[in-house]
Amino acid sequence: MALSNLAVSIEHLGFRYPGNDNVSFSGLNLQVARGERFGLFGPNGAGKTTLMNLMTGVLKADTGSVKLSGNDVNASDKAANRLFGFVPQDFSFYHELSPAENLEFFGAWAGLNKTQIAQRTDELLHILGLEDVRNKAVDKFSGGMKRRVNLAIGVIHSPEIIFLDEPTVGVDVHTRHAIMDYLQMLNDNGATLIYTSHQLSEAEDLCKHIAFIDAGQIIAEGDIDIVLAQHKHETLEELFINLTGKALRD
Repeated sequence: MALSNLAVSIEHLGFRYPGNDNVSFSGLNLQVARGERFGLFGPNGAGKTTLMNLMTGVLKADTGSVKLSGNDVNASDKAANRLFGFVPQDFSFYHELSPAENLEFFGAWAGLNKTQIAQRTDELLHILGLEDVRNKAVDKFSGGMKRRVNLAIGVIHSPEIIFLDEPTVGVDVHTRHAIMDYLQMLNDNGATLIYTSHQLSEAEDLCKHIAFIDAGQIIAEGDIDIVLAQHKHETLEELFINLTGKALRD
């Protein structure tokens, strides 16, 4: 696939935590097309979050390259940083601040001006059902409300590529639907979604293309319907168990 059509291009990626061989990559290659809804799955300790951190520049590869829309994430000019948003599993906001204050801070950090921040804050709080609590401290919020604040911060700058690490963990059904509907809308408007979750039934509804990762290697990858057909399974959960086994992973 031509580089101009790729949101993410990983070539010959090598990485190892110093003194720890449990999660490592050697010669890993992966491509994600622009506008894709891409799911990255695997058991605990398989390397999903590490790979997310490498794709977003939180970690630096030992060898190989990671490019976002043709920009190296480890380049000194940091051009790639303006292209993506990251919604981590851990909450990434100031708990003592309100949603509006958090969005003002992170919007400025992303390079938006005051007018843009105000416009995006109003838009996001409305879409994500946080208008009535826009000026209340986030530390008083339910888990689902905090997840929505986390998402709003990750997309405040309208990124082309959105990395989502367990974006609905610990939320109720209504919040899960609200988040997934918004992600679908973002994708309909052109954003590339790169998503990881243990909610495999949820993933089947969202993702078009998937990769299963285990022990730092991609063990299956392709369009979801094709991969399921190739392995003769009807659901991602069945395929997950088949590929990674039934043993518990901690």
